[in-house]
This record gives sequence, structure tokens and C-alpha cells, in this order.
Amino acid sequence: MSESMAQRRRVEGKVALVIGASGGIGEGIARDFAREGAYVALVANRNLQRAQKIAEEINYQYGLGRAIALKADVTNEEEVEEMVRKTVEAFGRIDIMVYSVGIVKAGSVKEMKLEDFEHVTKVNYTGYFLCVKHVARVMAEQHRRDPSHWMDIIQINSKSGLQGSYKNAAYAGSKFGGIGLTQSFALELLEDGIKVNAICPGNYFDGPLWSDPKEGLFVQYLRAGKVPGAKTIEDVRRYYESKVPIGRGCAIEDIMQAIYYVIEQKYETGQAIPVTGGQVMR
Repeated sequence: MSESMAQRRRVEGKVALVIGASGGIGEGIARDFAREGAYVALVANRNLQRAQKIAEEINYQYGLGRAIALKADVTNEEEVEEMVRKTVEAFGRIDIMVYSVGIVKAGSVKEMKLEDFEHVTKVNYTGYFLCVKHVARVMAEQHRRDPSHWMDIIQINSKSGLQGSYKNAAYAGSKFGGIGLTQSFALELLEDGIKVNAICPGNYFDGPLWSDPKEGLFVQYLRAGKVPGAKTIEDVRRYYESKVPIGRGCAIEDIMQAIYYVIEQKYETGQAIPVTGGQVMR
């Protein structure tokens, strides 16, 4: 590795637990953390094999022992606790936790099934609570042993946590709630040397959340009639691209700039930072 690359490794030696790392934004975060010098635990539930493949690629590129893959259902407290335990067993500590899990069930409030609403809430909101609960215990003990050591919990939220979303109430509600949790956790955990912040990306069109051919948002929004006159997925995509003032969807590098800001800075906690290309202005 060249000297110039070594100089810009922004999380050198830190241990990062990335929950929801088998694809999309979470995968991008895990890969970038590894490139910037971190040890990474990649957590997945339904797609553990994909997370294992990503971990193998990271280890091949940056050295054996740099990454591991773990399975955990974030709505199951026992599995969350085991996930945290295995991360500490592998790397000795946790310096950064990123909660990048999110599911969407779009549809009218007049028609949405209660089970769909509750499932979205359980994954996007309750799962975040459970992961923070068990990671914060580890981080608090680390801070007790070394009061100079500061750590970060970061929720990947959404612009839908900053403004309502038409025919997408379950998702937006869970994300609004996530910001409430973030602010409350930030107040409580400050004494434990933990900053807690939320990153609120705009539309990451190229990830599975939007582009999955069966359950992606393009397909769901087309079915739900969210875009008047749209006949195809491309019609839906063009419509949403046109709503971004900067003229494109959000990219991993845009999200990483915000993540590294909250990690490196020493003064802010409890913030919800938009990364929306001007679509949401605060």
C-alpha cells in the first residue's frame, strides 16, 4: 500500500459492526471501512452466504482476519446478543456500530395489512433498539476501562425519517421513530463515551431496496400507483430522479462522507444528517 493511501485510512484499527451488510448501502459501508483500515463484522440474516463472500473478498484484499460474517435476526434478542458476543470474541471490542437494516412495505393506509405494518416496525425500529441495547453495554464497559475512548453508533435512516412519504406510512413512521431513538440514545449514552447519530440518505437507486426486481421500491411503487401515469419501472425511476435537485441518486461515497464526519468530529451527537442531493433541506 502506498504512503498516500496509508495516510488517508480514516478508521485505522477500529472494529466496526455493520448490521445489514449483505448488500446495498450496508455492503458499501463495510467495504469502505475495510479499505480505510477497520476490522469489520458483517451481519446478515436471510443472505448470510452473500455476507460470507464479501468477508472473504475483504480478507483476500486486506489480509486474513480483517472481516467476519455473522448471522442475526435483528428482531430476535438472543441472536442480537450472540452477534455482539461473537464480534467481541473475534476482535476484542466494538468501536463503531452501523445499523443499516431496513425493509419497506408500500401501500395505502386504507389497505395495508396489520402484519405488514408490524413487520416493518419490528425490523426498522425495534431491531435498532435491540442492537443498540447490547452494543452499548459493551461500549460502556470499554469507556469505563478507558475514559478517553470515544465510540460511535450510527443509524442509516432515510429522508423518509425527515418528511412523510406518500403511501409509505409504515416505513416513514419507523424512520421518524428511529430518529427519536437516536436522539434519546445520544442523551443517555454520552456519559459512556458513545456518540449516536443518524444518516438520512436520499434515494440510493442502484441498491436492492430500490432495484430488486421482485420487491424493490420501483416495483412496489409501480404496483401501488405512487407515480401517476407510470407504466414501467423506468417511468418510476425517471420520476424519482427528476425530484433530486442535484440530478442524480445518492451514492455510497456520499453516505461515507457523512459517516466519516460523525466519526471524526468530537462535538455533535443526536443529529440526523441529510444526504439527499438537496431533496430535503433542513
